[in-house]
Amino acid sequence: MSVEVPVRVLAHGEGLPLPDYATPGAAGLDLIAALPEGEPLTLAPLARAAVPTGLCLALPDGYEAQVRPRSGLALKQGLTVLNAPGTVDSDYRGEVKVLLVNLSDAPVVLERGQRIAQMVVAPVTRIHLAEAGNLTETTRGDGGFGSTGLDGRQISR
Repeated sequence: MSVEVPVRVLAHGEGLPLPDYATPGAAGLDLIAALPEGEPLTLAPLARAAVPTGLCLALPDGYEAQVRPRSGLALKQGLTVLNAPGTVDSDYRGEVKVLLVNLSDAPVVLERGQRIAQMVVAPVTRIHLAEAGNLTETTRGDGGFGSTGLDGRQISR
């Protein structure tokens, strides 16, 4: 399935390629840093920054864009998306920025045109919450974080 998404390129994003899929099977488009030419951004350990992409999107109603980390940057440099996945709503028309954080113990330098994150566009399911006094029973019940597999309790998949 293909969905057309209008995009506006801001002045600081001019000359950069539009996000694209790296391979035919890729789920996400690579987002690119629209930093000023010759002005790299250095993220110190534990520092964070909203990195501009130079792009504004007009997502169709019923869709969202999720901004996710690039696994290579996370593994090799300790960079990740702080609010992963970041959400771009269909009614947002401002610049898409990537909130990056450096979780490594060394500074990381970002350059103009560098691939910094990936963006996955997906349909949104809207729900209606209906208050109920009781919920249906399940094997897990109210077991929280780390509760599966403890005390002989395992959920079959």
